[in-house]
Amino acid sequence: MSQNTYLWNPAPVYSLPVRGSDARLPVKRIFCVGRNYHAHAVEMGRPVDKSTMSPFYFLKDASTLVESGATVPYPTGTANYHYEMELVVAIGKPGFRVAEADAHTLIYGYAAGLDMTRRDLQLVAREQGRPWDLGKNFEKSAVCTEIVPAADLGVLEAGAINLQVNGQTKQTSDLSMLIWNIREIIADLSRFYHLEPGDLIYTGTPEGVGAVSSGDRITGHIDQVGDIELTIGSAE
Repeated sequence: MSQNTYLWNPAPVYSLPVRGSDARLPVKRIFCVGRNYHAHAVEMGRPVDKSTMSPFYFLKDASTLVESGATVPYPTGTANYHYEMELVVAIGKPGFRVAEADAHTLIYGYAAGLDMTRRDLQLVAREQGRPWDLGKNFEKSAVCTEIVPAADLGVLEAGAINLQVNGQTKQTSDLSMLIWNIREIIADLSRFYHLEPGDLIYTGTPEGVGAVSSGDRITGHIDQVGDIELTIGSAE
């Protein structure tokens, strides 16, 4: 039997630890929900009316993933590097055009995540009607904790979510404040994609986003899910 010969080594499998297991969850895609808390939408100058608007999404490559507790370099090309604390949903079963009532059956588990953002580049792209990739989809921009199996938690409808920089609280809200809840997000996203095991969904961030600098330490917490940590290193 012949074997494929590659010009260089294929990309590694990116994965996350799973609480209570020696196995790791391989990550396929990272979907992010934009403006999914009212107060954050307002602070970004783009209020959301759920009655007339639908969720929107952007993607990060699996290669942007970094585990909680890491130190990451201050990224190149920006002078306004922001944190965004988020609940992450890990998909464990395939699904396409899933009914909202059945959406929870696709969930494998949850994690706490940071959607790190080059805000200045994102805003320039937004105002010019261009894609957000330079502001959102860059190396080490998707920070994530271990996965907590949903069997231990059910469907999360509420729970405190908060973030601190150097011990000072910057973001504080509750999962009940999501504009589109977990079932709604999964059902809507499955209208456009065949969701697959290993897909991650960053569900949006509360108000209070802001800039960090080299030497800053970010910590965050989501009730029942866990704690996240990130240290900002020197620029490369």
